[in-house]
Amino acid sequence: MPRPASLAFAIALALSAAPVFADAPAKVTTIEGITEYRLANGLRVLLAPDDSKPTTTVNVTYEVGSRMEKYGETGMAHLLEHLMFKGSPNYPGKTIVQEFAKRGMRFNGSTWYDRTNYFETFAASDDNLDWALKMESDRMVHSNIARTDLDSEMTVVRNEMEMDENDPSRILWEKVSAAAYQWHNYGKDTIGARSDVENVNIEHLQAFYRQFYQPDNAILIVTGKFDEAKTLEHIGQYFGAIDKPARALEPEWTVEPVQDGPRSVSLERVGDNPLLAALYHVSQGSAADFAAVQVLDEILTNTPNGRLYKALVQKKLAANVGGTAMALHDPGFEMIDVTLEKTQSPDKAAKAMLDTIEGIKKAPIIEEEVTRAKRAWANFYETIMDDPAQFGVHLSEAIAVGDWRTLFIDRDRIAAVTVADVQKAAEAYFKESNRTAGRFVPTPQPDRAPLPPPVDVARLVADYKGKEAVATGETFDPSPANIESRTKRYKLANGMQVALLPKQTRGGTVAGSLRIETGDLASLGGKQMIGHFTSTLLMRGADKLTRQQIADRVEELKAKLTIGGSAEGLTVSFETKRDKLPELLDLIATVLRHPSFPDKELEELKTETLTGIDGQRHEPQGVALNALGRHGSPYPKGDIRHTSSFDEQTDEVKAVKIADIKAFHAAFYGTDHAQLGLVGDFDRAAVEAQLAKLFGDWKSKQPYTRVPRPYIDMSAATEQIETPDKANAFYVGRLSLPLQEDNPASVPLIAGNYVLGGGALKSRLVDRLRQKDGISYGSGSGFQPNPFDANSAFSLYAIYAPQNLAKLKTGIDEVVQTLLKDGVTDQELADAKSGLAQSWLISRTQDPSLASQLALQLWIGRTMDYVAARETRLNQLTRDQVDEALRENFDTSHLVQIYAGDFAGAAKKGAEGGH
Repeated sequence: MPRPASLAFAIALALSAAPVFADAPAKVTTIEGITEYRLANGLRVLLAPDDSKPTTTVNVTYEVGSRMEKYGETGMAHLLEHLMFKGSPNYPGKTIVQEFAKRGMRFNGSTWYDRTNYFETFAASDDNLDWALKMESDRMVHSNIARTDLDSEMTVVRNEMEMDENDPSRILWEKVSAAAYQWHNYGKDTIGARSDVENVNIEHLQAFYRQFYQPDNAILIVTGKFDEAKTLEHIGQYFGAIDKPARALEPEWTVEPVQDGPRSVSLERVGDNPLLAALYHVSQGSAADFAAVQVLDEILTNTPNGRLYKALVQKKLAANVGGTAMALHDPGFEMIDVTLEKTQSPDKAAKAMLDTIEGIKKAPIIEEEVTRAKRAWANFYETIMDDPAQFGVHLSEAIAVGDWRTLFIDRDRIAAVTVADVQKAAEAYFKESNRTAGRFVPTPQPDRAPLPPPVDVARLVADYKGKEAVATGETFDPSPANIESRTKRYKLANGMQVALLPKQTRGGTVAGSLRIETGDLASLGGKQMIGHFTSTLLMRGADKLTRQQIADRVEELKAKLTIGGSAEGLTVSFETKRDKLPELLDLIATVLRHPSFPDKELEELKTETLTGIDGQRHEPQGVALNALGRHGSPYPKGDIRHTSSFDEQTDEVKAVKIADIKAFHAAFYGTDHAQLGLVGDFDRAAVEAQLAKLFGDWKSKQPYTRVPRPYIDMSAATEQIETPDKANAFYVGRLSLPLQEDNPASVPLIAGNYVLGGGALKSRLVDRLRQKDGISYGSGSGFQPNPFDANSAFSLYAIYAPQNLAKLKTGIDEVVQTLLKDGVTDQELADAKSGLAQSWLISRTQDPSLASQLALQLWIGRTMDYVAARETRLNQLTRDQVDEALRENFDTSHLVQIYAGDFAGAAKKGAEGGH
């Protein structure tokens, strides 16, 4: 752990006692509500105030990533991302994560090719913002970057590497990009070479930190609700006190030459599903033609409208297709990926994939494709600009390209893209000689792609003005009392329950959640997969609309629409704009009430589902979770509560027929047992009339009674499952409790779980397994109180390397036993109260989350008064109440634990002296 330096700490206290405005931020420009300032030390500051939600996001982006790493020092930027959470003399690592937890902050750090960023989203308050600014300014130049911290974190980083090694698609990406780039660092994985990371020179790592973690190489972004003048003053006080570095940053001069022929790479590992990939070099993210590349990516890889989907999935040559256009500082790449079902031919799929990508000259781009793709991109940009937290993080990617204003320039360029632009980009870059794929084909006369010229980003953005800033919404109080006072609840004629909460929102957005409950224990027998497929196929055809037309209609309405469910019911989640809501509700009613269930869509869904099942057969996490669900279950095959094995799931998928799905929909679907929550900018009277018309007369033919799930008494059990050739292992445990959510012990157990493993990076499990033992990249616990049955549950989980199995078992057991023996501390309880309360508050500021919460309350039979009472009970909790609840309910003699991993392989390597 970090070692406090008393002298440095004393100096910091002296400075904080007499704050002096070291630097007044100077305004540079304002674009669409975002104002840039600059300090004399070179720090750039972006402020984007928005009072519509009571949350604030602080994001610090450093213009350093794996692109800047030297030979033998790969992974340094990523290592520093980890060590930046280990603290400084003024902010020890435990203090940082403890403050995150206490303040209920949502936080993270990430490293990519051209940048590293750190962000915190929190409930808006002067105290939270002031602490975040002080902390970020301190760790910018005072982080410990100590040998002891590096040693303790090394196993965690190695664990993260091993987690990546478990994912064939992740490794295929790494191998293909490495083959595609001969010299440039974009060919090296951001996480670094294992040998470089494990043998890193601490002095070199510290020098890397001092070189790049400086104000003149950083951009501070503050978005959301905050006092702009006061924030500027504090930024000047905290960040302005940092000296401008004397060193000069060296430019990178490596330029990847034009690829002069197709390249190929093969990857052989244990697995079930063949994968294909194709990489093509393209221009840098700031280039004028990159917008055409982005549009082309959407035309090729969209599901279900993309050319690759139609050429591969619809023709049963593949199960899934995807792709991404990488917007990077230097010339980047387009990566196409294809997943096959194990019986499909890789040869046939590869030929169809390459013919589609490289055959655009023979099958030119058409206007309809470009229009659809541009609409999808326009909706994407509008969505991120409607959300201050998401917007602030997306600015990091634009900064990595060269300047934050490229975010808006890219949006404008996409809007202006023509068919000719897309066709030109396709013919320039998507050609055989510019391809890295799974094969090598000699070419006597290579047709080489052009080398994109460099872009003068400063000149590009110099006179850019942008569009008008998005209109903000009302200042909304997310307290349970205010939400309750502004929510109207009522029933339609058929019994459907509705909760409406109209309010003014940024961009005129509105979000909804519709739950439909179906059937009962007897009528749902043997219909698990049929019910799941019924809900999944709803969006794949309805009335006279095809799947493509439904997808197009959703984009036209600037909406998000997802439908998911099981035999016991489904949930419809949606977001749109005020003026589009009536049309979206009409579309939802059409999809729900008049699905067409096309035969070809069922066959495609079967292939996708079977591929997904096969993909889980050898994955430690999938295997462990399936085993946990099946352990001790008394429910026979056919019971809706039965957890099917992978083989049973496969048989169930193959057995489903269109007639089964149509019959299930006709018998079980209706809104007489449905709940709708709607939050945002809408006309309440108009919505009430429309809901009555669309859903007020729709009743299910089959009666509904909630399927009971009573408590099952189980004795402690341990199961260890082998998953060969997997570098990572997975642990999961479950403890069932004969306790209902309204039990007085429920809230104390919620707090106790927060201390045990629910408090993100600050919890007993994380402190032990990650911070102390350094054996787990991710671990934690959960408590799931049941609102209906006296059958709640604690869960535990951890990701780890199989050779650390013994350490993991010891660590988990000692953490649990110590907590039960000694109880929680005053500080832990205070942090749990604060973290939980602010986390719940943040969830109520997100309209989709609040809409879902209101719908769920209707089903359970609650109001926001229950939420207020729960928060009161949380605030009044004592240590004795938490300790008593844990000791009475966390009975380890009933704990079921599953371990899945390549334990035999790890033992063999250990015996051979391998790592």
